[in-house]
Amino acid sequence: MGFSKEEKSRRILRGFKTVFFLVTMVISFLVFSAPVFLVIADTILPSALLSASLSPPSLQTLYSHFTNYDFRNSLIDVPLISIIRSAIIICVYSFCDGPKLSRGPYLGITMICCVSSLVFVSVKASFALGWSSGREGSGMETALFICSLALAIAHIIVAYRTSCRERRKLLVYKIDIEAISACKNGFPRYPKIVK
Repeated sequence: MGFSKEEKSRRILRGFKTVFFLVTMVISFLVFSAPVFLVIADTILPSALLSASLSPPSLQTLYSHFTNYDFRNSLIDVPLISIIRSAIIICVYSFCDGPKLSRGPYLGITMICCVSSLVFVSVKASFALGWSSGREGSGMETALFICSLALAIAHIIVAYRTSCRERRKLLVYKIDIEAISACKNGFPRYPKIVK
């Protein structure tokens, strides 16, 4: 009543192909949705690290950080910078489609937001972690700054990869990129290059 050796090997091969297909589809989904997942991570991780670094995490402690803000000592602005950066990037990403993602506002605005936040967080880290003041920062504070810097660099990488992917997509379908980027209103459908 059992399966023959050939049927078992065929079932194992079919199971292996199915698992390979599912893993490939999940990886493709993650790569395609990388800007959205990165924005979610950029809003959650710095806020979680800040709440872990606060002695008793409460609304009163958070309020006291806002009222007693000092650039050298307060860390409340690092998660706020990450949230603002993520909000701007996701708004620009959602307003752009194919030709605009290939070149234009998405990559440019992402670069501007991330480089400016990199500069701000680097200057803030030099003051807050004690490189200029002699004060030692805790492990959570260091992790907060490293996380914010790493996520800003990841935004730049993801924006560049998304731009390249969309440009390749336009070239695969033989769409004239210059004609689309020169047109202000866009085309209802993409014209193909006739060779």
